[in-house]
Amino acid sequence: MTPISGLPLSAANSARPILAEIRFGIELMRNAKQKERASATFRRMRRKPLLRITAETAEVFGVLAAKLVKSGRGHDFRVQDLWLAAQAVQQQFTLLTANAKDFQDIPNLKFVAVNVS
Repeated sequence: MTPISGLPLSAANSARPILAEIRFGIELMRNAKQKERASATFRRMRRKPLLRITAETAEVFGVLAAKLVKSGRGHDFRVQDLWLAAQAVQQQFTLLTANAKDFQDIPNLKFVAVNVS
């Protein structure tokens, strides 16, 4: 697969919220060449199998959201990010993100910040 910012994308996609987040990020890209590369990678990703959001994913989501609330940090505005984090925690995956600050306070989440600018 074509790498974005030097990091290869996994052959395994996650649920539709992740595809939505990736498409959102692509649409915000200013560099036309990079945007076209990312769009081509996105098209290839869409052909891969999707992980499902399951009842277990929902349980992990609930636990993560409750921990954020109990620690004094909100979760309402971060619903998409929490679904992404819940799947990563559930599957014991490392999440790749261009927005590390959105994920740094989520318990039990392993993530790697990537630069897409």
